[in-house]
Amino acid sequence: MAILGSKNTDERTQTKDVFHYPTSKNALIIFTRNPELGKCKTRLAATIGDAAALEVYTFLLRHTAEISAATQADKFVFYSEKKRENDLWDEATFRKKVQLGDDLGIRMEQAFHEIFTLGYERAIIIGSDMYDLTTADLDHAFTQLTTHEYVLGPAEDGGYYLLGMKTIQPALFKNKAWGTETVQKDTLLDLKDARVAILEEKNDIDYYEDVKDIEIFQQFLPAHLDNRIE
Repeated sequence: MAILGSKNTDERTQTKDVFHYPTSKNALIIFTRNPELGKCKTRLAATIGDAAALEVYTFLLRHTAEISAATQADKFVFYSEKKRENDLWDEATFRKKVQLGDDLGIRMEQAFHEIFTLGYERAIIIGSDMYDLTTADLDHAFTQLTTHEYVLGPAEDGGYYLLGMKTIQPALFKNKAWGTETVQKDTLLDLKDARVAILEEKNDIDYYEDVKDIEIFQQFLPAHLDNRIE
């Protein structure tokens, strides 16, 4: 079965249809924010500045692209605003789409719906700010979906860094205070009667405290901050 997608040939006016052929029963959805100065990692930028925050985010995007490319699934990048050509998401590996909806819940539900409509049996969504995430983590999550209805990767801040499913439960995407410490708890309440695999807890990158003690990020942090790792 071929997937009919849409490829921008002129961002202002033209599109060109392009066929994709699924190679897996698994689909990985990657939600990403367009990397623009002053519009990404704003909570981190409050301490390290917009330019440094953009550098950190670009580094995290590259990391996410690298670990995702090797996972055993078809990959879909959903941009926050508009698709970009010739960026770090190689079009030979990643199929490009745009998020639709007024809040995060609506956008995620729409993305899952689109993927399942294409015929995929298992779908997982991640963001693009998890330095701790690996290809092995993603493959393990898909394996868990073969024996569970849902899989969830809990984040230390009370949210989640990964959500996977075989069927859509609309309640998962409604009545959530997105970006707060209640999201994980409320999501698990929605899934209390389902078979859920819980992955290892990890920490996403939102604040200066999340990067200041990690050596790889020292290259991006301003000199006036005390970034010495003890």
